[in-house]
Amino acid sequence: MLRNSPRRRGKLRAALTALTVLAVAGSAAALPAAADTAADPLAAGWNATAYRGQVEVVRTPEGPADPSVLTGHVFVDRDRDSTADRNERGLAGVVVSNGRDVVTTDRRGRYELPVYDNMTVFVTQPSGYQVPVDEANVAQFHYHHLPEGSPQLRYGGLAPTGPLPDAVNFPLVRSGLTRAAEQHCVMAGDLQTYNETEVEYARRGAISDLAGRHDYQGCGTLFVGDVVGDDLSLYPDVRELTGLTNGPARFLPGNHDLDFDSASPEHAFDTFRAQLAPTYYSYDVGDVHIVALNTVRYPCTPDDDINDRLGAHCDDPENTPRYIGWLDEEQLAWLERDLARVDEDKLVVVAGHIGLLNFADEGSAVHQVAQVREVYELLEGRRAVAIAGHSHSVENMRTGDLVQGWNELFGIEGLPFPHITAGAISGDWYSGELTEHGYPLAVGRDGAPPGLLTLDIRRDSFRERYTATGRDDGEQTQLGINSPTYREWYAERQDWNDEPVGEAPELGDPLVVDREDLAGTTWLTTNFWIGSTGSTVEVSIDRGRARPATRTQPLQGEDQRIGPEWSDPYAAAQQLVNGGSLADRAMHIWRYELPADLDAGPHRAVVTATDAHGRAFTDVIDFHVVEER
Repeated sequence: MLRNSPRRRGKLRAALTALTVLAVAGSAAALPAAADTAADPLAAGWNATAYRGQVEVVRTPEGPADPSVLTGHVFVDRDRDSTADRNERGLAGVVVSNGRDVVTTDRRGRYELPVYDNMTVFVTQPSGYQVPVDEANVAQFHYHHLPEGSPQLRYGGLAPTGPLPDAVNFPLVRSGLTRAAEQHCVMAGDLQTYNETEVEYARRGAISDLAGRHDYQGCGTLFVGDVVGDDLSLYPDVRELTGLTNGPARFLPGNHDLDFDSASPEHAFDTFRAQLAPTYYSYDVGDVHIVALNTVRYPCTPDDDINDRLGAHCDDPENTPRYIGWLDEEQLAWLERDLARVDEDKLVVVAGHIGLLNFADEGSAVHQVAQVREVYELLEGRRAVAIAGHSHSVENMRTGDLVQGWNELFGIEGLPFPHITAGAISGDWYSGELTEHGYPLAVGRDGAPPGLLTLDIRRDSFRERYTATGRDDGEQTQLGINSPTYREWYAERQDWNDEPVGEAPELGDPLVVDREDLAGTTWLTTNFWIGSTGSTVEVSIDRGRARPATRTQPLQGEDQRIGPEWSDPYAAAQQLVNGGSLADRAMHIWRYELPADLDAGPHRAVVTATDAHGRAFTDVIDFHVVEER
């Protein structure tokens, strides 16, 4: 997603870069490096067993007999040399597509597909088999056909592929990892590095966490867009990062992965395609079918304003090109054909950068997908979950949830299946103060820290898990005190940030409240990052009886509730002082009103947050009551 306030952003980025240079130069020896995968026996197991190779492209001087048809076959690569040998059998029933047509291989593993210029041919990895990965762990399952190459683009795009090959053959190897009914699929939001400093932040943060994990080798990691931040020359750096991980890496394009100098959507992601992946595709692991969609259209045109909600946003694509959330007819047709070949009893994971719907931008026709209802129709009756990035927030929205904007924009009356926004590796665009580990706090616009989403899947059921960067999975909440003193400071500090004259207002100790605070309503707030409808939060003060807290945003059709009284005070205080977005709204905050008659002195609150799956997480906050400040 595009950031706000470019001028302030530039100043903040310069300051952060300077701080980073000092921190790295001054204390690099004390900072932890990314995990040494070669020294770890489990990680070495992945490196030793990963199937490394590439798609086989066969060319002869004569060329294909019929240049209007692409042929090839899918085969089991027993000797792992990526070449179809005579003794290596073809694999029947595997899905292959050119991005429009979808076919399955015959009993000898052969397929035929119509040819058109600027197509990507790809195989859908079947459960029980693995496609090759390269040395950076990037999955290799596709071939681009663009005979003349991309138009002139700043970052190169696709080189000319020349005439149609005689055959494109897709190698696979058997895999117990992808056959297993239990899968752990990492969904990584918005890596979004704008420079090499931020690449290092990512390496020290979430990538280091992934390097230390070994539970996702079958499903791998799907980076759901905004892989870089406009500078597409950083893709090789990203590939170095994925080389540290322990499973296949796949990618989706986001609005910061665009060739911004492309005059048409046809070539808007050519450099992304050349460096990383097709713009859309599918693959299977266990009992799960994962559909990776391109939900970004650039440049948009006035004809794209199908619900008359975009205003002038797309009116001048030549002079002011812009993007929107979109699925074109070609991709929708492919999706329908792809799903038609998927068993009805499989879980379908639909991933895209811009979410079909989200909470943070619920009233925006730009930052949600215009064709959301068409996708719902294609998935009707199926068990499904939608995954997205883009909004740099964690959002766990469940079946039946509704906010006002979805209804007004798209006529949605409740979600037909869960929608999860995966958070962001970059958090709030690598903003805020540096941690002791050498990456910024980057508290998100919803108050959640940077991190990674994992779908823990057992057959066709899943549980979502959010892992904050550098933290244990058991840490799922952030506690704070929202008092009148805090709310007054919030407004004063916001005004001062807009016009910094004189000394900045100081909050003081945020965990001290006085009688006037208690009389004016003070809440203990719990930001339960992966909390959702069906979750509960209970508060026990000084070992008293646990009492329920109230969710601030119940998602029952209401509009967003915005402002200091709805904010995460811990996160907002960090952001107002150290820069970044402002956590003035979230769909996963609970609050409990502190009694006005609390005795003066120290108090302890024990908070138990229980998610919709029954997993309980306990957190503690100590605060102090004084008669007056």
